[in-house]
Amino acid sequence: MQIKEFISIRQEQHLQELFEFLRFASVSTDPAYKQGILDCANFLSNNLKSLGCQKVEVLETPGHPVVYAERILDESYPTVLIYGHYDVQPAKVSDGWDTDPFEPVVKNDKIYARGAADDKGQVWLQLKALQYFHEFASEDLKVNLKFLYEGEEESGSENLDAFIEQNVELLACDVVLISDTSIIANDVPSISVSKRGLASMEIEVVGPNRDVHSGIYGGVLANPIVVLSQIIAACRAVDGKILIPGFYDGVLSYSAEQRTEFKKAHDLMTSYTDLALDMGMTQTVSEPGFSGYESTSIRPTFEVNGIIGGYTDVGVKTIIPNKASAKVTMRMVENQDPVEVLNSAKIYIESLDAQGCHVNVVLGEAAIAYSNDLNSRLYQAGELAMQNTFRVKPLPTLDGGSIPVGATFKKLMGKEALFLGFGLEEDNIHSPNESFGIFNFNKGIETIIEFLKIVSDIGLDIAK
Repeated sequence: MQIKEFISIRQEQHLQELFEFLRFASVSTDPAYKQGILDCANFLSNNLKSLGCQKVEVLETPGHPVVYAERILDESYPTVLIYGHYDVQPAKVSDGWDTDPFEPVVKNDKIYARGAADDKGQVWLQLKALQYFHEFASEDLKVNLKFLYEGEEESGSENLDAFIEQNVELLACDVVLISDTSIIANDVPSISVSKRGLASMEIEVVGPNRDVHSGIYGGVLANPIVVLSQIIAACRAVDGKILIPGFYDGVLSYSAEQRTEFKKAHDLMTSYTDLALDMGMTQTVSEPGFSGYESTSIRPTFEVNGIIGGYTDVGVKTIIPNKASAKVTMRMVENQDPVEVLNSAKIYIESLDAQGCHVNVVLGEAAIAYSNDLNSRLYQAGELAMQNTFRVKPLPTLDGGSIPVGATFKKLMGKEALFLGFGLEEDNIHSPNESFGIFNFNKGIETIIEFLKIVSDIGLDIAK
């Protein structure tokens, strides 16, 4: 059966299977959903068993399990390790969903459900590519396949690095394929060639040993919320420049020619002015001297994700609060060491004048940035596969988000990862009414099949 025929004839079946996958409330951040995680992992493993994988396991970790499978045909063939995640972000109708987030619906040729694009829809198209070879073209595919599906990606992948490090032999491969990214538009395909790293911390400011009366003590005791705000202001200037000593050490500078290339992709994306208006704001902000696209891709950031402290219920409570805290994440770019940045931030913040309060900085996640070599055979295979199916050469794009597993595979296994994803900016991942286009789902199946055929032709040289 031809690929397009397979996709067309089986579309309704593929969608119904995907809907069953999407109905699992596999929320990894909330212990209340533990059963949903386990049920989803078992559903995924059962499907992998039905598609010709000789070995399928649900492997325990200190957190949520990893689903592993392999289809080994010949040791002389190249091995592609396919990564994805089956866990999802939390979602409730009250968050602003038009429908139940765990009951998929189709509207305007889009699938609406939590996980539709991130990442269950893209995991499922990988499995449908496997199904095509299993049923119709097994002898034509000279590629070994391994599958690694994580259950903690949306909660920080706390146990994944250790799992990979402990199972390097099990996961041994030549290259890694990840479908957890987007394209510019359905008529402008693209491949994400870089991901920013991530460094997180929590800043706690403790003042009086209890909440105290703001009339009696106001003017003589420092307010922890005010001190915290001053610390944040001392870390990031109004124009966006980050003031932590040594923060920009190692940040790459790009030539005018390279920045012109970046602009080509930028010009094809949603304008940043339109983006601001769509978000209900009047303007965007960018680091001086850099475009909005560059500010979200090749430049590091310092963002406050949340502030906790004081009285927030109805009415007025005149207090100086006992403490305040802020959760902070910093996006790292290539050549920055997130551990060094975190240590520098801690030393700097704890050296600032706290006006009698006690400041404690708790360091969190540290993930390095990742980028592809555009001259590698792996990238060129992905480029050719997408060009063959979309009939347009894809553009390389720079992403502001972080998918640390790419850097993990490179660090622990020495293997390059290709981010071959098919979502769109409009998919609302992590937000209400997440969606995934049926066109994108089908085109993803076709492109993954094409990619594996190209790898089959290249052979073991794919790793060069």
